[in-house]
Amino acid sequence: MSFGITKTIPAGEGQEAVDALYDGSLAEYEFHMAGTPSKLKVGHYVYTIFADQLIGRLRVSKLIPGEVNPKSGKPRTLIIVDAPGERLATPIAKKGHRGTRYTKGEDWPV
Repeated sequence: MSFGITKTIPAGEGQEAVDALYDGSLAEYEFHMAGTPSKLKVGHYVYTIFADQLIGRLRVSKLIPGEVNPKSGKPRTLIIVDAPGERLATPIAKKGHRGTRYTKGEDWPV
């Protein structure tokens, strides 16, 4: 198992945006989370969920604290991941959610 967080890609982003995380068309991608992560470190993973399926994971390369959410004005941390990530050959059913959740990577196949 590999520690990390789960993030749900909104349906409005579309399949093309999801595919870009894993097809080599991007070198990195930016996620964000509220506040400062207490457990997430460089080298951990962001596990991505789309359409209620775990589809892949991307390795965290940088954490940039001290940013501000442009809508709420609240502090957040930018999470930069390396792309392309590892995509599952067969997605695994996993309920999507808002925000960020920590995971031990228990759903990732060994």
